[in-house]
Amino acid sequence: MTLESVQYKLQDHVAIIRIDDGKRNALSPEVLKQIYQALDRAESDQASVILTGRESVFSAGFDLHVMKRGGMNALRMLRLGYALTARVMAYPYPVIAACNGHAFAMGVFLMLSADYVIGSRGDFKIAANEVAIGLTMPRVAAATLRHRLNPAAFQRAVTLSEYFKVDSALSVGFFDELVEPNELMSRAKTHAEDFKKLDPHAHTASKRRIRASLIRKIRYSIPLDILDAALMGLRGTKPR
Repeated sequence: MTLESVQYKLQDHVAIIRIDDGKRNALSPEVLKQIYQALDRAESDQASVILTGRESVFSAGFDLHVMKRGGMNALRMLRLGYALTARVMAYPYPVIAACNGHAFAMGVFLMLSADYVIGSRGDFKIAANEVAIGLTMPRVAAATLRHRLNPAAFQRAVTLSEYFKVDSALSVGFFDELVEPNELMSRAKTHAEDFKKLDPHAHTASKRRIRASLIRKIRYSIPLDILDAALMGLRGTKPR
């Protein structure tokens, strides 16, 4: 199945969902809807998921052009993106994020929602750069970062918009492992095969049990973050 910027490929109960807009993999409303459609299809296929991007970039975050225009379309984009974190965290089969390169803002939060994250070696940066561009860190984003990062790195990522190189990103918790770029997808597929040995019911119940409080917090925070964005828009701020 090909859905414009999102491709879906199923093989032996492993679904590869690839985001590729030919540029920076901006998460526009349409791209986000396509990711939801791909996840729905994967769940219907009872498939584990490998979520990946294009060469040198996983995702640069929300679509800046949509954000600059503001209005309801921008707010809908934020709602879709924030809710996607909970969708991935609660997905009933294993989810592997295979990060091809740069990941910023919402791209980071999507990546960190997976069960296992593999990074690609190279001159790439990982950053939740909201504060650097004049935004108070959204509650959903902060909760997602806290879920994965060690405490000191969490503080730096949120308050200082630190840009992490891949080796430091591994050490602080953005990645579970790093591989060479040409090994990224083969490694992800190997893990997907290994995870098939897990009892599927126990996997689903366990992940939802330990993430129940986090998922509730995310869902509670979404309308608050949307309200913040709407108020900033009224004041003329251009959030990303």
